[in-house]
Amino acid sequence: MRYISTRASSGKPPEFKRFCEILLEGLAPDGGLYLPEHYPQVDETTLAKWRALPYADLAFEVLSLYIDDIPAADLKAICAKTYTEEVFGSAQIVPLRPLEAGLYLEALSNGPTLAFKDMAMQLLGNLFEYELARRGEELNILGATSGDTGSAAEYAMRGKHGVRVFMLSPNGRMSPFQQAQMFSLQDANIHNIAVDGVFDDCQDIVKAVSNDLAFKRQFKIGTVNSINWARLMAQVVYYFAGYFQATKTNTENVSFTVPSGNFGNVCAGHVARMMGLPIDKLVVATNENDVLDEFFRTGVYRVRGSTDTHETSSPSMDISKASNFERFVFDLLGRDGGKTRSLFHDQIASQGSFELGADPAFPLAAQRFGFVSGKSTHADRLATIRDTFGRFGTMIDTHTADGLKVAREYIQPGVPMIVLETALPIKFAATIEEALGQPPARPARFEGIEALPKRVKLMAPDAAAIQRYISENVQ
Repeated sequence: MRYISTRASSGKPPEFKRFCEILLEGLAPDGGLYLPEHYPQVDETTLAKWRALPYADLAFEVLSLYIDDIPAADLKAICAKTYTEEVFGSAQIVPLRPLEAGLYLEALSNGPTLAFKDMAMQLLGNLFEYELARRGEELNILGATSGDTGSAAEYAMRGKHGVRVFMLSPNGRMSPFQQAQMFSLQDANIHNIAVDGVFDDCQDIVKAVSNDLAFKRQFKIGTVNSINWARLMAQVVYYFAGYFQATKTNTENVSFTVPSGNFGNVCAGHVARMMGLPIDKLVVATNENDVLDEFFRTGVYRVRGSTDTHETSSPSMDISKASNFERFVFDLLGRDGGKTRSLFHDQIASQGSFELGADPAFPLAAQRFGFVSGKSTHADRLATIRDTFGRFGTMIDTHTADGLKVAREYIQPGVPMIVLETALPIKFAATIEEALGQPPARPARFEGIEALPKRVKLMAPDAAAIQRYISENVQ
């Protein structure tokens, strides 16, 4: 399997990479994102073979289609080490819970940091450690988080040999629990940097540093954000797992609703659908930061600045520049790297937006690729949390509430609708208490976490300053 950049020029042969090269690289040298040269196809016979597999074995089968430069026995061992009942709390790993007829929650948040990011990050930590040991190298991970990516990455990488983590987060814009999860870690290889800005400022710094190729090579900079293909690839697995639990045969269709800010989680669904998984609709649920909803309704992709990015009660989606969206647009435009570069590099830089509403490709977003969208507000969130708890006795977090609200707008008779749970309610306790008048349950291992000593550096949104900090802390 070979990988190409979304910005590969149509005027010259593309530069192909193997999986283990892009695992440690993150962004492509031209600023684009890596995608496989083609999506492996999964037929009904293959689905039948996979249907009864334990999650770790299913992960191995899916990942094997994309990874051919790690020996099969080693990859199988990495999957078995990653996806265990001890780490994820159940033998199913991602159990499906019915709410009402035709509507399900897929539980993705039972890992070490109580968020769906653990599903991929735990695998990524083990892949990084394996490949670095094989090469005898070290890696400095630079990441940006709006809440859950940071803690998932840090818990996956803490104590890992040959890996350091430099994680940027928007100062004061995560929940107290999310901050405590990250900032209380005292491991020497973990560096938390609170940036005086919003998530998009953090993400811009990661891209700027990644695009400084000399610095990137000198300090061996890698990424764990969903711009890293390996992380997105790992998320593809739970779409198959959810499908198998919601259906009895391999010809039935299902739909998925995904709370989305950075477009990584739902982009994994797009990949699963392109592989042949029978997905009818991929429903993108946004909060008040509705950049993605605006695109799927109108064809206009309009990036907001820091002052126009709302601070909401589903803060992990407070994003106005969706990094992974470029992967989908690349496919939407018939994999035209030149046009993709023009949109994301040239037009976004000069105009802050682009418009595809009049492009013949735009209707394909829904017609061929199954994408639809909707928006949820704070009032919607509270109402959905109350309704779900009152009718079903199930407590959900704020982002999952956004997903449930929008999912109900697209339910079709005979087509199961699976809403991807994004986090456990304890991570957003203040809004849960506002909705229900009672605090969410807290796992015993996180008792008193907010009172623990914190290790964090406050810095301005300045890529050069971040580079100096990295160089000073790489021993």
